[in-house]
Amino acid sequence: MVWFLLAAAVVAEVSATLSLKGSETRPVLYVVVIIGYLLAFVGLASVLRRGMALGVAYGIWGASGVALTALLASSLFGEPLTIVMGLGIGLVIVGVLLVETGSHPAEREP
Repeated sequence: MVWFLLAAAVVAEVSATLSLKGSETRPVLYVVVIIGYLLAFVGLASVLRRGMALGVAYGIWGASGVALTALLASSLFGEPLTIVMGLGIGLVIVGVLLVETGSHPAEREP
């Protein structure tokens, strides 16, 4: 359930961010922006209440949001997606994975 909530929060945040860009030509999308960001933060708060570490939850939320927003902005709005940007997205993802794996302390034998 925690992972589902986190995924929903990411989708809401990405939808809101893309709608923010789209609202330049369609002001009605501001409704999606407000609802999307509200749902994103409520979802993230729910994940934290259920015990996921802040660094892990926020890292996954942020990295997923950056990666999905860049990919979708490229296809929806024709924004550039360069190799350097792809490498940056990859580094962010690797960094989040390191934070996530590092958040589990190694068990010591007695």
